[in-house]
Amino acid sequence: MHLQAVPTSQSQPPQGEEQALHQLLSEGITWGDSLTWLPRLPAGSVDLFFMSPPYADQRAYSRIHPDRYVEWFLPFARAMFDATAETGSLVINIKNRVAKSGPLRGQRHPYVFQLVIALQNMGWRWIDEYIWQKPNAIPGKFGPRTKDSFEHVFHFARGAKPYFDLDAVRVPYKTTPEEIERRRLDTNGRRNTEAGFGRDRTSTYSRGGADPGNVISVSQTYNQHRGVSHTAPMPEGLAEFFIKALTPAEAVVIDPFAGSGTTAVVAHRLGRRVGGLDIHAEFVESARARLAREVQELNAAQGRGTVAG
Repeated sequence: MHLQAVPTSQSQPPQGEEQALHQLLSEGITWGDSLTWLPRLPAGSVDLFFMSPPYADQRAYSRIHPDRYVEWFLPFARAMFDATAETGSLVINIKNRVAKSGPLRGQRHPYVFQLVIALQNMGWRWIDEYIWQKPNAIPGKFGPRTKDSFEHVFHFARGAKPYFDLDAVRVPYKTTPEEIERRRLDTNGRRNTEAGFGRDRTSTYSRGGADPGNVISVSQTYNQHRGVSHTAPMPEGLAEFFIKALTPAEAVVIDPFAGSGTTAVVAHRLGRRVGGLDIHAEFVESARARLAREVQELNAAQGRGTVAG
């Protein structure tokens, strides 16, 4: 990947659709407006849109009121739907919030769930809801409630059979090697309950790892990414899980709200073709520098023969 310098003004997409996609993938992270770029992408050209869009009324760089969040997001969703492959997916990491004003003041605002319903009505298939559990969440001032220790991650798909590779995200079994061997040799492993439920215990440990479930424990990064100017960098482990599970090698991954560049860095590391967009020049500059360091380190590792194929 050859990374270009950040231009002095926001980039505009070229006339041709293939050229627009090529430019995003070649730049890695582009300074531009997603609402301008996404409609220019070729139909069915993207395998995964992975993002953590600005949360409602949360950060200084984005003050989208929760009452109009759905209205704000739907044009992005429409353009992404048109550009997504039939086996492709849309993954949104988003956090609920407590309303600061209005009739819902002091209550959890339902904008997150309103968005899910609106996306289903648009034609996106809601495949699953994941919980990003944050072991090191910082306590906040939320009134009569405990600290926020999780965020939502919603998986939508364009078609009925999205790409999904469970084997790519399996986790180590928690049982002992002796128990795994015992079950492997058990030829009468079927166990039924009075309620009629049962499972074949002989095949429990035959997959090389356990199904991780839809609760993903990943620590927040805070200041772990040196030189990243973004105030809320996504942890790499979260992006890694979904890119591994939802895309094959060489797949096209696009992040319309690139922020600190986590999606681009992780996707490139995993051998995917990736492009990111952000409207904030300072974020783009630091994210490109971060991606450049990643490319340099990978090239050096490959030169030493230490990167697995």
